[in-house]
Amino acid sequence: MGGRHRTDDSGAGDYGYRPPRRRTSAGRVLVPLAGSVALAVLLGVAAFVIVNRDDGKGQGQAQGCAGGELAVRVVAAPDIAPAVSAVAQKYNAAKPAAGGKCVRVGVQAQSAPRVANALAGSGLTAGRTDADLWIPDSRMWLDLMRARGAKPPAAEDSIAASPVVLAASQDVVGGLRRTLGEPSWAQVAAAADVTDPDGLAKQVRVVTLDPRQNAAGLGAALAAAGVLRAGGKEDRLIGALKQLSRSLAGSPESLLASLDVKSRRAPVGVATEQGVWNFNTRQKPASPVVPLYPQEGTVSLDYPLVFTATDAATKGAAKKFAAELSGAAGQKIIRDHGFRTPDGKGGAALAEDAGFAAEPPKALAAPDAKAAAALTQSWSRLNLGTRLLALFDVSGTMALPVPGAGADRMRVISRIGTEGLRLFPPDSEIGVWEFSTHLDGQGTDHREMVPVGPLAEKVGGVLRKDLLAGRLAEVRARPTGDTGLNDTIAAAYELMTEDYRADKINTILVLTDGAGNDDPDGGLSDEEVVRKLKEQYDPAKPVSILIIAFGPDAPKGRARMDAIASATGGELFIVKDVLQVRKIFVESMKRRICAPHCED
Repeated sequence: MGGRHRTDDSGAGDYGYRPPRRRTSAGRVLVPLAGSVALAVLLGVAAFVIVNRDDGKGQGQAQGCAGGELAVRVVAAPDIAPAVSAVAQKYNAAKPAAGGKCVRVGVQAQSAPRVANALAGSGLTAGRTDADLWIPDSRMWLDLMRARGAKPPAAEDSIAASPVVLAASQDVVGGLRRTLGEPSWAQVAAAADVTDPDGLAKQVRVVTLDPRQNAAGLGAALAAAGVLRAGGKEDRLIGALKQLSRSLAGSPESLLASLDVKSRRAPVGVATEQGVWNFNTRQKPASPVVPLYPQEGTVSLDYPLVFTATDAATKGAAKKFAAELSGAAGQKIIRDHGFRTPDGKGGAALAEDAGFAAEPPKALAAPDAKAAAALTQSWSRLNLGTRLLALFDVSGTMALPVPGAGADRMRVISRIGTEGLRLFPPDSEIGVWEFSTHLDGQGTDHREMVPVGPLAEKVGGVLRKDLLAGRLAEVRARPTGDTGLNDTIAAAYELMTEDYRADKINTILVLTDGAGNDDPDGGLSDEEVVRKLKEQYDPAKPVSILIIAFGPDAPKGRARMDAIASATGGELFIVKDVLQVRKIFVESMKRRICAPHCED
């Protein structure tokens, strides 16, 4: 499957082509989606299953088809489209009629976010789509539309259900259970937590799907979020979301295929129960994928009926076909494609000897619209690019030992800074200054160690990320140096505002053990630097200052340093133990969600 976000739109091999009926507008973008691509698909690039029949009354030979054809166009989520198509073929074979017209049902596979994007169109195209009946994989997409101000049609009864599960290759299930114990959202989140690289992440690799584009990915993220929040481990959620954004699969099929790739870390992924059945049935892997049911429970995709036809006759015909989907014969076909009925009953396809549970798994409370909207927004914010300038205090007190660490403050902070760099992807733009007093000639209190730029860019023939690691390993405290904080911050802020990047979170990170500014030779006063920052701060182009202060003297400067951070919508963190600085990296990631409007 091509493309990072391609998770749907099955090919035309099972479908016959039908030209589009009317044009629609891609409308307002609800998810990161190219409007032109959505429009092209909605105009009929995907093929339709259309079976031409004479008019009739749904039983036997049709009667009175002189009135022509009444087409009912069904757009269904790609996973359930084959089942809906199979029902449509039998339905059309019965030669149904309505109002003297032959009814022909056609089925198109299309992802729910793309249809939602079209339904949220503005002006004359608002609420329009090339479908008379839409069957998304989850009503969560309609909830998201409402949370963002759109007014989609109501979701009616569901025709199927498929629980969101964890998935692993049969070959590694035993090892996974020994590592994780009973499968759970909490344990998988721990394995994905980027802030705990020495934990379960050393043994388990977690793969997921983009929650903005895939209902299973969204359902899994919401399930894990609910479990972690209930357990008071929201920090772990932030770390897990950050890491998972780097290990996204391009499609459900590619995710499941990756589970059989041999690795020193056992891979575990997120899928629907039906997705596991479909992959094993179609691909027939040497080591089948096994569904793992989280012990806390899970959410299920529910495949609701959404009637979008505006013409009364067409809507009536769509409702008759929907009744066929909900009837006994239609439900059997749907179960034969690996789905459960809306009340959780599975068919022969979900065989226990293939690892499927006979009874539906415990159901977690259905996530509300606000929770879904907040999570997708958090995901997007966490994954904005980074432009960061880190300022390292190298004044004399940084040479003092850290009790129990076997190193001085400078060495410990430089190691933690190196660890922090591993949290950022290669496209992050990062630079480092050191500061004390008169570091670069009289009156200049800072010195550039590595200029701000992409981690993957070479500087003098060396990758910037390697150069940063090397410089931080070499940095030493200046035994006689004072703490020229104010002048350094002023210079850094001027640089970062001049080079502001709208597609990134722009931040200045200060690590100091002082009590604020300590510059016997003058420079900007506390009042002057705060006034200067307030004048320069632009909410439309925010550059925030985060200050991490540690050591026994730090509390003395709380008011002064807090005023500096607050002037830019930033924050001051004072920690008693220098090793607590690791936790601040999680806090800084959490602030990415709310910046520049974070509250204390």
